[in-house]
Amino acid sequence: MEIHDIIKKSRNREPFSREEVVAMLALPADSLNSYVLMGEAARISREVSANRAEIHAQLALNLAPCPKDCLFCSFAVANGIFSTSTVASPEDAVRQARQLENDGANALYIMVTANFDLGAYLEMSKEIRRNLRPETVLIANVGDDYASSARALVAAGFRGVYHAIRLREGTDTTISTTRRFESIRMFQDAGLSIGTCVEPVGPEHTNEEVADMIMFTAFLDPSFSGAARRISIPGTAMAARGMISELRMAQIVAVTRLAMPRSVTGNCSHEPGAIPIMGGANLLWAEVGANPRDTAERTETGRGHSVAAVRQLFTETEWRTLDGPSSFFRTR
Repeated sequence: MEIHDIIKKSRNREPFSREEVVAMLALPADSLNSYVLMGEAARISREVSANRAEIHAQLALNLAPCPKDCLFCSFAVANGIFSTSTVASPEDAVRQARQLENDGANALYIMVTANFDLGAYLEMSKEIRRNLRPETVLIANVGDDYASSARALVAAGFRGVYHAIRLREGTDTTISTTRRFESIRMFQDAGLSIGTCVEPVGPEHTNEEVADMIMFTAFLDPSFSGAARRISIPGTAMAARGMISELRMAQIVAVTRLAMPRSVTGNCSHEPGAIPIMGGANLLWAEVGANPRDTAERTETGRGHSVAAVRQLFTETEWRTLDGPSSFFRTR
C-alpha cells in the first residue's frame, strides 16, 4: 500500500485492515514514510482533542512484592527488587492527591499492586474523593480481582479504570488473557470507562503481535489507547531483551492513532517524551509513589515526571494543555 493511499484512507476515516496496520509498523522507523504517518497521526490527535493535550497523574497507595510475577515489572516477586511492603497513610495519600489536582492534572489514577486489599483500597479512595473537587476525574489502576466489585469502585467515586491485556500476557506474566478481557468487560458493564494501551512493547515483539493488540484496543472502544515501551529493570532477566527506541515508540503511537476510530480522542504514550508527542501522543502521565518501571521506592525521585515537567514537554511541541477535568473520560 502506497503512503498516499494510507493518508487518503485516513482522511476519509476508513478503517485499516490488520494487514495494513502490519505494513505501517514494518516501515523503518527513520524512513520518510514513517515520518509522514507520524505527521498524519499528530494532525488527527490535534483535531479530535481541539489541540488540547492532557496530563494525567498516577498516585501509588502501596509498594509490595507482587505474586502475579509480570517479568517486566519491578514489583514482581521473581525479580527480587522489593522485599518489603509499605502503604501510604490516608493523610499522605490525600495530600499527594490534592497536590496533583492543584498542579493541574486532568485525571488522577489511584494505583495499587494486584494483591492489595479491596476494602482498604475503597476506604482510602473514598477519603481521597472527599478531599478533591467534585469534578476531578478519578481512575482506578487495579488488579483483576477488583473486577467483581466494579460497582463498588463506581460508588467510591471512580469514573474509569486503566486495564490492558499486555503483550505476551500469560507468557511473561501469570495472568491469562481471558481473565484480563473478562475484567475489562466487568468494569465496562458496571459503567466504568476503560483506558488501555499497547504495552509493554519490546524489541522482540513482532509487527503482527503489535498490530493484533492495536486492533484489539480499537475493538474495546476505549476512552484512550496508545502505546508504551517496556522499560528495562536493571538486574532482571528481561532486561537482556533490551528496549525499543523512542523513535520506534513514536511510530507505534502513530499507527495506533491511525487505526483508532475518531471517537477515541485520547492517544497516550509512556514514559513521557517529546518524540512520541510528535507521533501523535496527546496524553502523558506524571507519577508519584511506587512505579512498576522504577527501582526507586518513590518514583518522583527517580523516573517519574511531575505535572510541570509533562506540561513543558507539551509546550515544547506547541501543544496547549487542557485546563480542567479530562475530556477523554467525560465524552465516553
